[in-house]
Amino acid sequence: MAFTPHNGGPNRPKPSGARPKGQRPTMQNNNNNKDEHRINDRIRGVKEVRLVGDNVTMGIYPIQEAMRIAEELELDLVEISATADPPVCKVMDYQKFCYQQKKKAKEAKANAAKVVVKEIRFGPQTDDHDYEFKLRHAKEFLQEGSKVKAYVFFKGRSILFKEQGEVLLARFTQDLQDFGKPDNYPPTLEGKRMILIFSPKSGSQKKDQKKDQANKAEKKQQTVEIKGVKPETPRDLTETNPLAAALKEAGLKGEE
Repeated sequence: MAFTPHNGGPNRPKPSGARPKGQRPTMQNNNNNKDEHRINDRIRGVKEVRLVGDNVTMGIYPIQEAMRIAEELELDLVEISATADPPVCKVMDYQKFCYQQKKKAKEAKANAAKVVVKEIRFGPQTDDHDYEFKLRHAKEFLQEGSKVKAYVFFKGRSILFKEQGEVLLARFTQDLQDFGKPDNYPPTLEGKRMILIFSPKSGSQKKDQKKDQANKAEKKQQTVEIKGVKPETPRDLTETNPLAAALKEAGLKGEE
């Protein structure tokens, strides 16, 4: 009688008797796995395999012997390296293995850094003051590691002068070349928006961090030098101050 591999876990029910001899357990067709690994009697076309796993004697075994060992341990025989000679198979709980892989993938996705996109809006006739203000913010956003979505919004009939938007975004690209690079160039026109997206350059972030570290180190050094200055021994002011010397001389003459 054919049956599928058992569900893993410490609380799984123990079999009431010995597993029936005969046909090996098979993995039912499951769209989630999509033949990621061949297991049990789906391992075909090989005479012997290199067996690995916990509680097994590692070595090269005939395929039927490897299947028997996995069956006695109530586990699955999983082909983990089909290109090796001979293929490498591991004795494991395949359902538990698939669960752990999905859990790791989910955790990695949750811990992945989320991409932040900051928007910068221009008009086709943005003046220099407004342009410089927005350029400064765009540089800060890119240094933080965020993407910048710059777009020129054409209001009413100003769409007829889209060349002005192209010139403005070309200038914007030139001014940001040390901080980010455009993902799409030339800009794309979506409705009344001419859009250009910038991604931060990895080097610009590192340079900014190094600059901050250098500034902190310099300030720390200056603080140490200031604290390390020893006060000079008080001296007669007449040695360094000509005015005091003149007053002193005048006082001496008056006494005479």
